Amino acid sequence: MNRRLRAFLGAFFLLGTGLLSRLATPEARAQVAEAQVYVARGILAYEEKRYEEALSALAEALRLDPNNVDALYYTGLANIALKRFDRAVEALEQARRRQPEDLGILFQLGALYFGLQRYDEAQPLLERVFAVNPRLESLGYYVGFMRYRKRDYQGALRAFRQGTSVDPNVQQLTRFYTGLALGVLGLPVQAAAEIEEALRLQPASPLTGPAERLRGAVVAVREAERRFRGELRLGGFFDDNVPVNPDRSDDPLVQVLRRRRQESSGELGALRVDYTFFRHGAFDAIATYSFFTTYNNDLPSFNVMDHLGALSASYRGELAGRPVQAGLQYAYDFLTLGGDEFVQRHTVTASAAVLWSARHLTAVQLRYQRKDFANDENIPPEEKRDADNYLAGFTHVFRFDGDRHFLRLGYQFDWDDTEAGHGRGRNLAYVGHRVLAGAQYTLPWRGIRLRYDFDIHFRNYLHRHTLLPVTAPGTRERADAEQTHALGFTVPLPWNLWLSGDVLAIYSRSNLDVFTYHRRVYSLTLGWSF
Repeated sequence: MNRRLRAFLGAFFLLGTGLLSRLATPEARAQVAEAQVYVARGILAYEEKRYEEALSALAEALRLDPNNVDALYYTGLANIALKRFDRAVEALEQARRRQPEDLGILFQLGALYFGLQRYDEAQPLLERVFAVNPRLESLGYYVGFMRYRKRDYQGALRAFRQGTSVDPNVQQLTRFYTGLALGVLGLPVQAAAEIEEALRLQPASPLTGPAERLRGAVVAVREAERRFRGELRLGGFFDDNVPVNPDRSDDPLVQVLRRRRQESSGELGALRVDYTFFRHGAFDAIATYSFFTTYNNDLPSFNVMDHLGALSASYRGELAGRPVQAGLQYAYDFLTLGGDEFVQRHTVTASAAVLWSARHLTAVQLRYQRKDFANDENIPPEEKRDADNYLAGFTHVFRFDGDRHFLRLGYQFDWDDTEAGHGRGRNLAYVGHRVLAGAQYTLPWRGIRLRYDFDIHFRNYLHRHTLLPVTAPGTRERADAEQTHALGFTVPLPWNLWLSGDVLAIYSRSNLDVFTYHRRVYSLTLGWSF
């Protein structure tokens, strides 16, 4: 029941029913009844836009009954119509104090604060109304605009999508700010469509010029996204365990392996180039080539060189009102060790990322990888490393200050199938669980980024090892827990250059001593983006 009808019915019942007998005294009954009549008169005058007359009647009602919420409410509306905003605020605030859960009062007071650009006072009121009735006239625009101001772009989109309005100006503003939010969220195609709709709604409004310029800018940004891009890195490193010697142990094999030299300094180089060879709307198709190499000054037989080529496709859009990006990639890489072929890998990865809000992003990943190792003719069949690897996992990112700072948590499950069913690779087939965490913090000075990443990989092997331990082969199923810590910093430099320093530490613990080891790699690299 709306407030106007309730006020009229209140006057009728107080005058014509036995409810009068429930009031405390005859004088009180008379005053309340008379006040309700004045409220009804005031509402009629307000509806006929005779605002001064309405205020006079409502003032008389409040003199007789100072707690009459309807009189306070319409006093606020009449003062709004006369642009006496301070008086309107005073009347509506009094009404809210008497009925703090009344949605009509909350909406009118919130809309008044919104019109006065007192957004911090308006937002909590209108958010309460929006939670109950999001389709109230123009409410979606009010709430969406205030969320947009606070950089809650995802929340703004939800409000704009849920809201309704018959006012063409509000409709156009809603489309305009929807386009702005989509642009900020990295969805330029959808942003351009919203701005186009804003222009169609009112081709000659004051917003037309800014909207046309914004549409042109959004389209230009999309077209200007570089099709060809890449980066080059050169640097040096020190590795304290190049051949991955095991830690000290009484195991005879461990003692033999530890005789190998294990430390070396070296140089590294990396190149990556990407070319977007197809772009249509929200779809991109990209070809990638990357090259990575290390040279160990003291142990050149462990030099690594890797060539990788990839084709990937991605789509940026919305799902249930939330920005999403989905991708599919095929990659092939060829890795050599000491100049000889070591392994070839074919990898297919499907991924998707959902932006829940400005602070929360979740990515999921499914991966299949085929690994074919070379030069293993003399290896016992149980030690064959060729495998099909299957992986599924997710990562959730907590984002702050436009991704200058973030926290990351994740989990992955993987299964390395080394064809154990055919009697090959039995010793290396495992099921694994990996827990990931990471953080980045950007210093206010020169934009220096500090980062730390951690993961621990638990691998449970599926069969008893046929060769280890050498003193009692075939008695244990191998179980590893491998920790990886990566700590680093990046200093941005002029001309698209940057300097990075990194420490990589790996600590592996196994119930077979030969697989228990630690390794630390220190590196300093200079990079260039082009």
